[in-house]
Amino acid sequence: MITQEENERLTRVGPGTPMGDLLRRYWHPIGAEAELDQEPVQRVRLLGEDLVLFRGERGQLGLIGRRCPHRNMALEYGIPQENGLRCPYHGWTFDTEGRCVDMPFEPATLPLKIPSYKVETLGGLVFAYLGPEPAPLLPRWDMFVRTDMNKSLVITPLPCNWLQCMDNSLDPIHFEHLHGVYGNYVMKKLGLPPMINVSKHQKIEFDLWEYGIYKRRLVEGQPDDETNTDWKIGHPIIFPNILAQGGPDQISCQIRVPVDDTNTLHFAIMGSRPKPGETLWTRMPVQREPLRYDQQGRIVGDTILPQDELAWVGQGPITDRTTEHLVTSDKGIVLYHKLLLENVEKVERGEEPMAVIRDREINEPFIPIARGSTYTSFRRGIDEKHYGGLRRVPVGVGA
Repeated sequence: MITQEENERLTRVGPGTPMGDLLRRYWHPIGAEAELDQEPVQRVRLLGEDLVLFRGERGQLGLIGRRCPHRNMALEYGIPQENGLRCPYHGWTFDTEGRCVDMPFEPATLPLKIPSYKVETLGGLVFAYLGPEPAPLLPRWDMFVRTDMNKSLVITPLPCNWLQCMDNSLDPIHFEHLHGVYGNYVMKKLGLPPMINVSKHQKIEFDLWEYGIYKRRLVEGQPDDETNTDWKIGHPIIFPNILAQGGPDQISCQIRVPVDDTNTLHFAIMGSRPKPGETLWTRMPVQREPLRYDQQGRIVGDTILPQDELAWVGQGPITDRTTEHLVTSDKGIVLYHKLLLENVEKVERGEEPMAVIRDREINEPFIPIARGSTYTSFRRGIDEKHYGGLRRVPVGVGA
């Protein structure tokens, strides 16, 4: 149980808030590069700020304030130009730095500037940096850079605070119950076989490393030796808001992007090596997938990720942690909150927080991440086509 002041400090992400100041030290994905082929001007909200992402006619990317300073017109209606984005109302044009470069009819272009932020692309994603200069490098985590796997991306808006998503990743025990017991209950109601073998947890541990926390579990039916990568390696949480999973032939990552205090944009990347006879895709399929609800207004939890999403959203827009009763199985959440607050204090002292990448030698060609989350015991006795529930193939841009 924590105080209301601590909960506010952990969850509020707007400009000038302690957590907002920390999160602005990192790059965050705001969309997919392929989406700009369909619509080169897009409204974006990140860390409580309303912005517009655009790609100009020369291919340049800009991320600027949402409102034209002339008559407060929303610039998501803007027209891409060679020199920037033109407001549709009276033609004022803004470059990628937010500078007004054209004022039709006026005798001179006034030296006006609207907010602008750095934007870069990597691995098919568009990333933004809203923090102070000098900006760190955009981290080349291996799942963004590797080209030996077919990867797909699903983006889902969630009506809840980002920290509820991250707390879930520091909670190994929920897999046994949310995905096992509850998931199998959902499958039974659908007239389908169980999606997971419900294996009981024997012990859990958490290890700090230079980029975050490793979560490890030992469940019944697993050996306590070097062959059990779920226990010896586990899967990493990359500070502050990325969960990485997978093994030798399959990887995934989830990025929980704080839109504002009560909304999160969830990016889920799934990657697997091509099977014999398959070829590598030329482009990553991208799908915007909203939450699905049943007739009772409940989120449909027919696969692992929607089950997580219903747990996050089911806690409310911002969960009241002053009423929680954390127990021994929640030690990972306690550790993570402590790490967040320690890094908030670092920023307040003018120091660099953890997992900020500035060394190009570390960043190139990519930053490898060890993973050992194979879920062997949970898969035991379950046909692969049923593991995790009903598989939903992403559809949309590129394939």
